Amino acid sequence: MFRGTHQHNMDSKGRLSVPARFREWLEVHCHGQLVITIDRDRCLVAYPLPHWEEIERKVAQMSGSDPSVRKFQRLFVGHAEELSLDAQGRVLVSPSLRQFASLEKAVVLVGQVHKFEVWDQAIWNQRQEEWLSSMDEDFARLGDLVL
Repeated sequence: MFRGTHQHNMDSKGRLSVPARFREWLEVHCHGQLVITIDRDRCLVAYPLPHWEEIERKVAQMSGSDPSVRKFQRLFVGHAEELSLDAQGRVLVSPSLRQFASLEKAVVLVGQVHKFEVWDQAIWNQRQEEWLSSMDEDFARLGDLVL
């Protein structure tokens, strides 16, 4: 579904062009509707609306009396925003979400199979280098699981 790394520029109003391949899938499977929220890595994560609705059902079944569940709901669900692709294949990212992920102009969209992440390009480049330098054994082990 969503794969690859795509560099784009966000305009001054916060409109972000979604890669054509992502856009086509979103149009066919959910009429261009998606939900975007925060991630603990300080990026944003975008889910096609049907996948998000599955997540909401699971979250709704979690115990609201558990303080960890309430924190998770407040952060993950509380920051979630439903968006629709416009006629040019863009989404309008709110100022609060842009601020959370330090998004200004140059951004990177990273496919994650059933979702995609939105990163500030400079932060993405820095984090990618950190992950690569610490991933040797993990990458080999995890790669062996799927390859």
